[in-house]
Amino acid sequence: MCLACSVALAQAVYKWVDENGTVHYSDQPHPNAEKIHVKAVQTYKASAAETQAPGAPGATPSAAAGATYQGCAVMQPQDGQDFANISSLGIVVQTDPVLRPGDQIFVTLDGQGLNDGKPTGAQFNLSPVERGTHTVQAQVRRSDGTVACQTPPVTFNVHQASIANPANPVRPH
Repeated sequence: MCLACSVALAQAVYKWVDENGTVHYSDQPHPNAEKIHVKAVQTYKASAAETQAPGAPGATPSAAAGATYQGCAVMQPQDGQDFANISSLGIVVQTDPVLRPGDQIFVTLDGQGLNDGKPTGAQFNLSPVERGTHTVQAQVRRSDGTVACQTPPVTFNVHQASIANPANPVRPH
């Protein structure tokens, strides 16, 4: 099958621009078409160590050591976001690439671990939410406790209606 695909890709390709300026490609000749050469497809065969999950039996230490995150971020709430009259808040953490088996996400709010210091997962619901300015941050930790990725801190504000203000438009008389 691979041989058939390479033969198909080696066939001629024609390129032309129509009266509207749209570029077209085809394997069939067309008036005013330019014949273009398409380079062969690059392929490679993965080694056995690359096809095994890090930490899997038989995986090499170099394969596990090379498994790093390109980044991680708190996607929700957004930095500087204001919330009014909320009783709960969803916290969403995203990793690139996706969270690997065995790795866990820990979220802190104002420097204190949430969920009694246990992993919170990529989505966590914070309830209740106190009024004021808060900072949320997350860490991705490996099974041995080492930090694989840490998000930048995200600051958000929570505004709650005051029952002490009689002219409160949220709770009119």
